[in-house]
Amino acid sequence: MPALGLGADRPSGRLKAGRSAVLGRNGMVAASQPLAAQAGLQILREGGNAFDAAVGTAAMLAVVEPMMTGPGGDVFAIAHVAKTGKLVGLNASGFSPAAVDRKFFKSNNLDQIPIVGPFTVSVPGAVDGWATLVAEHGNLSLAQVLAPAIAYAEEGFAVSEIIGGDWVRSGPKHAGRAEFARVYLKDGNGYAHGEVFRNPELGWTLRQIAEHGRDWFYEGEFAERMAQELSSQGWPMSKADIAYQHSDWVDPISTTYKGYEVFELPPNGQGMAALEILNILEDVDMRGFGHNSTDYVHHFVEAKKLAFADLYAWLADPEQGDLPTSKIISKDYAKSQRDRIDAGRAGVNVKTGVDIGAADTTYLTVVDKDRNAVSLINSIFHGFGSGVVVPGTGVILQNRGALFNLTEGHPNVIAPRKRPYHTIIPAMVYRDGKPWLSFGVMGGDMQPQGHAQILLNMIEFGMNVQDAGEAARIRHHPELGLSLERGVEPEVVRDLVHRGHTIAMNPGAFGGYQAIRIDWENDVLIGGTDPRKDGQVAAW
Repeated sequence: MPALGLGADRPSGRLKAGRSAVLGRNGMVAASQPLAAQAGLQILREGGNAFDAAVGTAAMLAVVEPMMTGPGGDVFAIAHVAKTGKLVGLNASGFSPAAVDRKFFKSNNLDQIPIVGPFTVSVPGAVDGWATLVAEHGNLSLAQVLAPAIAYAEEGFAVSEIIGGDWVRSGPKHAGRAEFARVYLKDGNGYAHGEVFRNPELGWTLRQIAEHGRDWFYEGEFAERMAQELSSQGWPMSKADIAYQHSDWVDPISTTYKGYEVFELPPNGQGMAALEILNILEDVDMRGFGHNSTDYVHHFVEAKKLAFADLYAWLADPEQGDLPTSKIISKDYAKSQRDRIDAGRAGVNVKTGVDIGAADTTYLTVVDKDRNAVSLINSIFHGFGSGVVVPGTGVILQNRGALFNLTEGHPNVIAPRKRPYHTIIPAMVYRDGKPWLSFGVMGGDMQPQGHAQILLNMIEFGMNVQDAGEAARIRHHPELGLSLERGVEPEVVRDLVHRGHTIAMNPGAFGGYQAIRIDWENDVLIGGTDPRKDGQVAAW
């Protein structure tokens, strides 16, 4: 096994083409936008802990990266609590309205759920998740934690480069929605790199939450405005539906990979796919194949297909039916899945191995001086979510409900007050019983694929926390085919085609990675952030 002490995070003498890993001792924040990382660091330096800083960073991302996240979205978190030594999980995803089921869509002449618009809105869980994390484990008040985000929303900020590109591409798609266009567009266009954007209405909303707490959002004025707006557009989201929202503490699920214990959250998130991929590949000689070689990519993609077939068949709200999660993440099941891989030929129409019987997101991580570690992901799903903005609040509502389906009898069929299939997944890795890596890779179905690739990079190939995120990635989509990032050799591409893989001509996004590794021996934090985003690791 490659050495993974502090030395693995030092330059080796070669000319380093990318960024260096960031080192710190007292606290660290890794986020996809510099102002957000700095807000989290400010909170740490003012006496907040990792939980406070994670929420403050998430709130700042809602201001500076509004196409990805906000109080109108959902939150999931995995966290190591230093005081107790325990690992905890939080599911702060929202529910469908009580008055909606398959019949609603049939009565509206829809045979599938739309991608955007009011019919995709589930109750936003983010604010309840933020409040729960701060109340249960924080040192500061919610008002103190939200203060940096409020200031930037009211005073404005200069739009960073990648975020500006996303804004220009995805913002005009919602130009037909008057409230969205008024708040988030300028003469029908998105805000571009270097332009200053102010969102005083979102600042007002965050200020109300700071002063009056989460109940103002779920039971007070915001809930009234949200219910009224959605009802006016034909979506029966009531104030009672919004008040029903609650976050749940859940036990993370896990597997081991060559001595490392990898933790994900249970369904309704897709973390079990990352665990299944790692289980399938554990007894495959991925290191011997060579990084991003033909055999490496082929076996990775085939493992991904098997894991995602299980997701598509089984991922749903566990409160509304038994799911075979424990079987899917077991070593015995991984062996049977591994036996289904043809080493010389790409699989087609891959189905689940369990008898079925009758993207856009922001990820962040924070570790503090006491070694509380928070891995948190916050999202409104597609670029600018549903496109529906609650009037006068600056809050864009998520389109997570688009991930329900309308197939009768399917575990993920839409039903009253049900959580949908969810893509966002935070992760944590332990070594020798202590947190070793807090990380995530944002980006829809790229997330489990990215989690597994990052860990293979570090565990099999000895990459440091920064290099592991910069290495070329692969992404498989069941309809579009296999996307290979620049850096995969041309002969590998040719060989994959010969094995039956379809290479995507329009490579999609390869995710956005943030990570903090804890070096317990030297008492040092080591951070990495993705050059595919505007991100930054801030430390002290």
